Amino acid sequence: MKTFNTRLELGQHAGAAGIEAINAAIAARGEANIILATGQSQFETLETLVATGNIDWSKVRMFHLDEYIGMPISHKASFRKYLTERFITQVATLKEVVLINGEADPAAECERLHHKIKAHPIDVAFVGIGENGHLAFNDPPADFEVKDAYLIVNLDEQCRRQQLGEGWFGSLAEVPLQAISMSIQQILSARKIICAVPDERKALAVKNCLTQPVSNLNPASILQQHDDCTCYLDAGSASLLK
Repeated sequence: MKTFNTRLELGQHAGAAGIEAINAAIAARGEANIILATGQSQFETLETLVATGNIDWSKVRMFHLDEYIGMPISHKASFRKYLTERFITQVATLKEVVLINGEADPAAECERLHHKIKAHPIDVAFVGIGENGHLAFNDPPADFEVKDAYLIVNLDEQCRRQQLGEGWFGSLAEVPLQAISMSIQQILSARKIICAVPDERKALAVKNCLTQPVSNLNPASILQQHDDCTCYLDAGSASLLK
């Protein structure tokens, strides 16, 4: 765990750690497979990745964590749209981009993604922690055991209110009830996890997930069991920690 005064510093250091890990994977295996998270918490981390001139992006394959079911890419809340605008079009051509199509048949899309990601073990996963402690869209009580790489999940009200509060939707009724999410076990299979969690609204979730016993009621608490996971916090998100 590393704590910084501002979310900008948090993002810069999380991004720098990611750059180092991506380059190490390329040096070791000739390519890097990464997972990118979305949402307001990832803005500064992604900006740091985009700004670097020190990665050969043609050797990087990108996956992402989750997408709303039925969400067109034109909607401002679409995570495909988010990553396209904030990352994919801002870096040199990637080796491959693997996005979740929320408009496809959900079961078939989970199957497609499962086989794709299992063929490309993840070197670096960039993740966050939700206000309800979720990891990706694995809301409490999360399934810690399922081996499928991607799941169809139901979104709880606290999760949906977070999306509303971040300005992605005009009303709670507009927030979808279901999404396709990367599973807990798939996230944990990454060689390195970089968890960026700014803002005071995440403080209780951070305290519960990082200081309490591992529990599926605080899904991101499972990160305590990963061999190489670092959480990057700012003064707000760390405010309830001793």
